[in-house]
Amino acid sequence: MKQVAALAGVGIKTVSRVINDEPNVAASTAERVWAAVRALDYHVDLQAGSLRRSDGRTRTLGLLVGSVDNPFSGAIQRAVEDAATARGVAVFATSLDDDPDREERAVAAFLQRRVDGLILTSAGRRQNYVTHLQDRGIPVVYIDREPGDPSFDTVVSDNRTAARQATEHLINHGHQRIALLADRRVIRTAAEREQGFVEAVRNAGIPAALTPVVTELADTEAAHRALHVLLRSDHPPTAVFSAQNLITIGALHALRDTGRQYSTALIGFDDVPLADLLEPAVTVIAQDPHGIGRTAVERIFARLEGDTTAPRHHVIATTLIARGSGEIRAPQ
Repeated sequence: MKQVAALAGVGIKTVSRVINDEPNVAASTAERVWAAVRALDYHVDLQAGSLRRSDGRTRTLGLLVGSVDNPFSGAIQRAVEDAATARGVAVFATSLDDDPDREERAVAAFLQRRVDGLILTSAGRRQNYVTHLQDRGIPVVYIDREPGDPSFDTVVSDNRTAARQATEHLINHGHQRIALLADRRVIRTAAEREQGFVEAVRNAGIPAALTPVVTELADTEAAHRALHVLLRSDHPPTAVFSAQNLITIGALHALRDTGRQYSTALIGFDDVPLADLLEPAVTVIAQDPHGIGRTAVERIFARLEGDTTAPRHHVIATTLIARGSGEIRAPQ
C-alpha cells in the first residue's frame, strides 16, 4: 500500500479510502490510485484488512449446498453468489453430499477462514457445531432443510404441502395405483414429501396396498432399478410421484425401458433440465432455488447490519407445472 501511495502521489490513508470505496475522494485522485494499483498489480489482503477494520469483517460467506452437481443446488449457489458479489462479498461453497461428518468438517473449515456468515444445508436432525456458532456470534441461515435447533433463520419450501398437491393432481386424473419413489428418510425433505403423499392417498380413501412407497433411493440408478421392478410386476402402478429431481431422471429411464412413458403418469419434485422438451413433457413441482438463495443472503446481511429480531422462517412458494406426463389419465 505504501508503494501504491508513493506512485499515486497520495497518502496511505487516501489509498485505503479509495480501495474501500469510502466517500469524499476526488475522482481524479481515485483514478491515480487505481492506475497505481493496476501498475503494481496490487491485491488487497482481506484477512489482514479484517484485523484492522473495527468490525473484523472478511467480506466472505460460507455456503454449504446439497451437491454442486445437482441443478437445484447449483441454482441456489448462483443466486447466493450474484447477491453477495453485488455487495463486494466473496462466497466459499462446498457440497454436503448428505454426510453429517462432511457437514461438520465444512463448518469447521468455514470458521477457520473467519467467514462473516454461513448459509447451510444440513444432513442430520442435530447439528453438534451449533454452540461454536453461537459463541462466535456468526449469523447463520439454514436453507432447504430446517435444522433441529429453532434458533436460526430458515428459508425452505413447503415440501409436505407441495407433495400432497402433486399426489392429488394424479388422483384427480383417475389414478389409484400410485407409486412414490423417494430419497432416504433420514433426509428431512424426503420425509416431509412422503408425509404429503401419504396424506393425499389417505384423504382420498385409497388403500395403502395400491400405493407402493419405495424410499432410500440415493441416486438415479437406484430409482431406475426400483421403478423397473414395479412396472414389471403383476400389478404395476398407473402413476408415479418421484420426490426428487435425480430420482425423476431414473424414473424416466425406467418408463422408456418398459415402453410405458405414454401410459403411466409421472410427476417429479423439482424441475429437471430439458423436461419441457421430452415427449411427453414432464410435469413437475418446481421449487424456486433462486428465491431461496436471494432470501438467504438478504437475511444474512440483515443480521450483519444489526437485525437482532427473533429467528424468521421463510417459506418459498412452489409451482405445479403441468406439461403432459402428469396429466395422463388412468386406464378405465
